[in-house]
Amino acid sequence: MIRGRHVHLTILGALEVSANGDLANWIIPGKMVKGMGGAMDLVSSGNKVVVTMEHTAKSGAHKILPSCNLPLTGKQVVDLIITELAVFSVDKKEGLTLMEHAEGVTVEEIRSKTGAPFKVSENLCVMQQQQ
Repeated sequence: MIRGRHVHLTILGALEVSANGDLANWIIPGKMVKGMGGAMDLVSSGNKVVVTMEHTAKSGAHKILPSCNLPLTGKQVVDLIITELAVFSVDKKEGLTLMEHAEGVTVEEIRSKTGAPFKVSENLCVMQQQQ
């Protein structure tokens, strides 16, 4: 299914995402892991990749970075990042653009919790919950 390009959208979590769409989601150094599973196949298949994750780590550390510190699952594969604070589009050459923000969250708060620089869309809007 995956290698035959029958999957057109992949939604998965991440430990880190870089400004140019690099993805690290399979290992935390020093922790026991079983391996990366099918994530590498999914993100390298040429389909649209959406990452859903918490904006920061439990410690408050940035998870959206200029470049990933953890081993990569895929290089320049992420198209969209969705967190509880914001939605970013990812351009592999131009970087991140803030498209939406959560109600009550300011652009300044998002900047302080994001480790990578980003542009703000002219059409910035509040995230909407779908019924």
